[in-house]
Amino acid sequence: MPHTPSSPRTGQNPTPPPGASKRAAPDRGRTLLGPALRLVHTGQAPTRSALTGALDVTRATAGAVTAELEALGLITVDSRPAGGGRGRPSHRLALADPGPAVLAAQLHADAVSVTLAGLGGRLHGPVHLPLPADTSPTALLDAVAETGARLARDSRRRVLGAALALPNPVTEPDGTVPSSLHFDWPPGTPVDALFAAAVARTDPGPRTRTPLPTAVANDANLAALAEHRHGAGRGARHLLLVTSGHRGVGGALVIDGRLHTGSSGLALEVGHVTVDPLGRPCACGNRGCLNAETDTYALFAAAERRPDPDRPLLPQARALAHDPDAADALAHVVDRLGLGLAGLANILNPDRIVLSGLHLDLLAAAPDRLAAVVADRCLWGRSGRIPIVPAQVGHAGLVGAAELAWEPYLDDPQAVAAP
Repeated sequence: MPHTPSSPRTGQNPTPPPGASKRAAPDRGRTLLGPALRLVHTGQAPTRSALTGALDVTRATAGAVTAELEALGLITVDSRPAGGGRGRPSHRLALADPGPAVLAAQLHADAVSVTLAGLGGRLHGPVHLPLPADTSPTALLDAVAETGARLARDSRRRVLGAALALPNPVTEPDGTVPSSLHFDWPPGTPVDALFAAAVARTDPGPRTRTPLPTAVANDANLAALAEHRHGAGRGARHLLLVTSGHRGVGGALVIDGRLHTGSSGLALEVGHVTVDPLGRPCACGNRGCLNAETDTYALFAAAERRPDPDRPLLPQARALAHDPDAADALAHVVDRLGLGLAGLANILNPDRIVLSGLHLDLLAAAPDRLAAVVADRCLWGRSGRIPIVPAQVGHAGLVGAAELAWEPYLDDPQAVAAP
């Protein structure tokens, strides 16, 4: 089965080309299918009137576009116009339910998550499983693919693609892992090709598109995409996301709706920003990296406590962040997180910073302290504080993986009709 990759580089930008006229020609309508679907997908066009204004087209063109998207089984158009306001009532637009779906999966340091996902960032019954005993690349990806195939067989939805979020850097465009932080995978593991092969070996049932397009990407990048389209990052032009899960720190930057992934997909390795040259050793060989100073292990070390090895680590760290007896440890870690965010803000000048994972709890436990450290050390913070906000999207890595799998169809909705 051939492999059809998609890329998280493609972002949302529904704005028509400059100078576009309001002609209702059929070819004009077809070129607007993708931008229109993105607007409905991200909740920016709940009515046909809103879509007409966002696309800057005539009512006739908007009607033709929505009719085509409805015929493709992607949206529904309420036959009764929505009233209650000034002007002519407008038809409500919604994503088709049930509509087509994609498979979204995420590898964690200690678990696997797999789900079906519709448009609009909607997950349908995520399945969370412990890691298999064999975590070699082929065995682990086979387990992910087989779980996804089972979900596809059990669903009445047509499955159009599959994507996987990884807790590792992923190179572009070849989809290799230069170094594996959580699994004993050799450097340069071709995870993109291995995932495509694993999916091809499964039987996802007759309703699944064949061949099934697949893609892989870094989980922090995908979480940022999810927050930008469906959560705390909506409306931001320059969105910086920083997160800490089971171990280490990840980050991602969205600029004008597109992920900034650098020349080979490895940009924004924020975990290796130094915040204390004399601090804790980092796996990269340096000391005092954000990775080593603000993750779950760092908080336990600062509190001089040991986590329970028989329980998931992240929930324990989150509880510790709100423990009054660990206030000094919290302050220590928050200060170092603030130094890291300030350094990143000085370089990137984002208009919003979104924190997730453990960092969300650090923000909740000490919002004023964290904001003060960033403002004190950040040039832009002094001239106008950068909003630091908590993430809003649950299972953001899975939602981001779904975005990656949906990307070819957001670019070209008519591809949904392909066999």
